[in-house]
Amino acid sequence: MDLLFGAYGVASDDEGGEGEDKELAAPASKRPRSEGYTPQQRPSPSVTVRHHRLSSGTTEAPLAAGRYVSKRERAILAASSRVSNPSPPYPSMVITSPVVGTLSDSDLPSDVLASLKCEKGIHAWNKKVPDRLSVALHGHNKAVNSVQWSQSHGHLLASAGMDHTVHVWNVWRRNQQKACVFKFHDAAVKDVKWSPQGLSLLSCGYDHLSRLVDVEKGIETQLFKEDQIVEVIKFHPGDSNLFLSGGSKGFLRLWDIRVGMVIREYLRDLGPILDIEFSADGKHFISSSDTSKSRVSENSIIVWDVSRQVPLSNQVYTEAYTCPCIRYHPSDACFVAQSNGNYIAIFSARAPFKLDRYKRYENHGVWGFPIKCNFNLDGQELASGSSDGCIYFYSYRSSELARTIKAFEQACIDVAFHPVMPNVIASCSWTGEVSVFE
Repeated sequence: MDLLFGAYGVASDDEGGEGEDKELAAPASKRPRSEGYTPQQRPSPSVTVRHHRLSSGTTEAPLAAGRYVSKRERAILAASSRVSNPSPPYPSMVITSPVVGTLSDSDLPSDVLASLKCEKGIHAWNKKVPDRLSVALHGHNKAVNSVQWSQSHGHLLASAGMDHTVHVWNVWRRNQQKACVFKFHDAAVKDVKWSPQGLSLLSCGYDHLSRLVDVEKGIETQLFKEDQIVEVIKFHPGDSNLFLSGGSKGFLRLWDIRVGMVIREYLRDLGPILDIEFSADGKHFISSSDTSKSRVSENSIIVWDVSRQVPLSNQVYTEAYTCPCIRYHPSDACFVAQSNGNYIAIFSARAPFKLDRYKRYENHGVWGFPIKCNFNLDGQELASGSSDGCIYFYSYRSSELARTIKAFEQACIDVAFHPVMPNVIASCSWTGEVSVFE
């Protein structure tokens, strides 16, 4: 028995380093697997990106054991320059006194408060359109990349800037519109999204982090570390605990906030991710990426199956332009893509996702800026920022230009219709201005 134990107790080449000298007695701990032994496995993406900072300052272990890694995925992982070692523990969380105003709606004008409390359907008859400046919001000192209205608190607007800050604005408050300034990011902030669950904000940026903040308490509650600049984030429409991120290395990851880990990755040899957009049912999403590293016709716009993690189509847009913005129509089976060719293209949302070659929205300019566009509440109007500082409003049906508003002296980057009031739109500029028109 001693001879048999000596023979079968030696570690195999597959489970140890190559060329290492091992003594026969050392591997004896390998035999009783029931005592918690875990065999070594090839590191997967989850090892480097799934570390979640808890509120107590500890770090959860990565979810790597038991996951099958295919040969194709191993080849992709081997070719990509991943960080092999986990990041060091984060220092203790510090609150930077971000609250400068109030989140309350008690000081709003009575007409605004009445409009905010109306249901969306009640506003359907209102055919008024944004045409004049209502509020100018000053606080950012560099370009603002994104603005978004809160769905649950319609008087609050969030903005993300290149000055490393996220601002929350109490837009119609009479005295102090600046409600909160969050300075948790160590670098430029690229995107910000309100959580569907309430007063929480998710933001991402150049510090390779997505950060979840409790707006009421003014504290950062969770960190989601990646090995790339995080360019864009989007909550899942059917499950507010899930969000999708896309970054500078072309990695697309679906995160679960409850466990602070990546639960799905969408692997393809992509350039930097420019935008992502979920379908209304959450079964599909669209990614737009920079095509400088690969063939344009195969990677510019990709429609993905969320659960199966595979592309449904990767030859949607064959023009030699990148698309900094993708938006689904709120009711029709189509989506639009803002093109650096200075127009907005429209596609079918059903396979094979064909481009409508006879219809496009073109009068504004993009010229390399990350210009975004958005539909209004009923989807009958499409608004776009522009490199000339104007907001362009197009008829969705005819694609004709309806009107323009001169918003800024330099490029207008993002536009966001109000979720309740159809005659209100927010916008932001390359110089750090945020304006609301009604």
